[in-house]
Amino acid sequence: MRIYLIGFMGCGKSTMGKKLAEKLGCSFIDIDKRIEAIEGGSVAEVFKLRGEDYFRKLEADVLHSTVLEKDAVISCGGGTPCYYDNMEWMNARGKTVYLFLAPEKLFGRLRTRKLKRPLIAHFDDEQLKDYIFQKLSEREAFYLQAAFKVDPSILKPKDIIALLKAK
Repeated sequence: MRIYLIGFMGCGKSTMGKKLAEKLGCSFIDIDKRIEAIEGGSVAEVFKLRGEDYFRKLEADVLHSTVLEKDAVISCGGGTPCYYDNMEWMNARGKTVYLFLAPEKLFGRLRTRKLKRPLIAHFDDEQLKDYIFQKLSEREAFYLQAAFKVDPSILKPKDIIALLKAK
């Protein structure tokens, strides 16, 4: 089974993805980490040096390469579902799971981890709240195309696996 985890930064895609992959006995793929390995630098550096168009094309290429994995849990970047036909592509080739957290929970998580995320490191609290609300409103229509919507603060990996196997 190929599982694509989508959602906003800080929702737990990488953390949950690793746990799900371990429980399922399959590989874990982090799209952003693969991009960083290809480019030899961080996602933020790729954006800065090469631009968003380059990044989004590379991101789609890396996403498409996951089709070679029969059984894997794939953690997508927060914007991955919003470009090209990525959401439709993922839905056709695996099970898509939107890890949903309320904006207030996202703010709480991101506020304490800002320095690890160059995109938001310079935001004060109000700017961070505004950013979360703005980006979520832009992306929600894409995220909601996922086959499953789960709250990772409530459901444990075993619960998500049971949900995925039931359908």
